[in-house]
Amino acid sequence: MKRAIDLALVLIGGPFFLPLILLLVILIKLDGGPAFYLQPRIGRNGRVFRLWKLRSMVPNADAALASYLQSDAEARAEWETNQKLRHDPRLTAIGRHIRRYSLDELPQLWNVLVGDMSLVGPRPMMPNQRTLYPGTAYYDLRPGLTGLWQISERNNCTFADRAAYDNLYAQTISLRTDFRTLMCTFKVVFTGTGC
Repeated sequence: MKRAIDLALVLIGGPFFLPLILLLVILIKLDGGPAFYLQPRIGRNGRVFRLWKLRSMVPNADAALASYLQSDAEARAEWETNQKLRHDPRLTAIGRHIRRYSLDELPQLWNVLVGDMSLVGPRPMMPNQRTLYPGTAYYDLRPGLTGLWQISERNNCTFADRAAYDNLYAQTISLRTDFRTLMCTFKVVFTGTGC
């Protein structure tokens, strides 16, 4: 049932989201570099898949991150704890805006369509983050475009703390939980509390 609802909502939303994605692709291309960014992520049962995003960072962002973290001990500590930076210097001008409103995540609707992800579930993690993640519920679920972590402490908790949200979701998974999470996600997106 969950998979059928994912497919139905993606197909219904497609005509609205495709023109928006196309517009964002044009804006990103005007800024220079590729519009899309593909990254390996861990899916259900530990299977690795390629996650699609709109590029919000400078080209060669991984090298830029390594250099930045090497020169700034405070940023390095923040990265090691949270696996993200509040003030990420790699963001482009357009990238800062699309990240704030989570628009960079829209191409993941393709990942939902092909079955790599669900609309609601744990935030997909990178293979190199596997050792930092203390939970197990993540591996039993399809990662989600949104989830309990994204609508709650998104910018205020450690990477390891995300496991508590994944465990809670696994224990309370239902159509009602998914519907509530999707509604809360719209509020988060429209108020621009992403980063």
